[in-house]
Amino acid sequence: MKTTAYTTTGTKDKEVELPLVFSTPFRRELIHKAFTNLTSHKFQPQGRHPSAGQDVVADSNDPPTGQGVSRVARSTGGGGGRQGQGAEVASTRGGRQAHPPIVGKVIYKKLNKKENKLALCSAIAATASKELVELRGHKIEGIESFPIIVSDDIESISKTNEITKVLDALKLTQDVERLKARKPRSGQSRLRGRSKKIGKSVLFVIKDDSKIKKAIGALPGVEAKSVKDLSVLDLAPGSDPIRLTVYSKSAIEEIGKIKSTHLEVMVKTQ
Repeated sequence: MKTTAYTTTGTKDKEVELPLVFSTPFRRELIHKAFTNLTSHKFQPQGRHPSAGQDVVADSNDPPTGQGVSRVARSTGGGGGRQGQGAEVASTRGGRQAHPPIVGKVIYKKLNKKENKLALCSAIAATASKELVELRGHKIEGIESFPIIVSDDIESISKTNEITKVLDALKLTQDVERLKARKPRSGQSRLRGRSKKIGKSVLFVIKDDSKIKKAIGALPGVEAKSVKDLSVLDLAPGSDPIRLTVYSKSAIEEIGKIKSTHLEVMVKTQ
């Protein structure tokens, strides 16, 4: 399968032969499973202080029966305040949790290597579908061919004004400006410093991302990843496939080197 490649000025270049990875069937449920498992690797263990809610003097009635009141532990002492109120145990004000979270809980989910590789290949192949990219909400008016492939000149760009011209030439600026229309949030999220969600826009997949990362730092939602660091988390943020992706020619060659069991089966059946 061949597709059109473009220069950094937006003119058509030679056609590029897509590797076998782009023939992988679209598996939405597998992409979601891989996203869920990979996201869990960023979780932090959390627990509660062993004596949380129990640092108070409270005793149950002795004897426990015949008092005409419940047997729950109650605060001791006198002088008003919380004397006689239920305390220390679960279901009481300021008491402990019945089943608090513990740091020993297993929160690191695992995924079979072959499943993870198949999910990645499926996500890469989905970037060639105009319908899936548009379904996610990206603005792609005027863009003719998918996946979008650019010459290797893009890997040497390190200035924002230069990458902005490339986005204009490839008609990708409309998707970056889409994020500017987002309104700030109010309420508790604002008080805690989360007043604005940036969102996701164009993803550049290239062989070496050391220079281009400097150029896109000021552009909202625009990211760059090298092929060796590419993940389902980048291609399907929120497990919602699929993100608007731009590949360099070198990145396409590196993607062609991906080895997977399902690709070997596809070669044999052809």
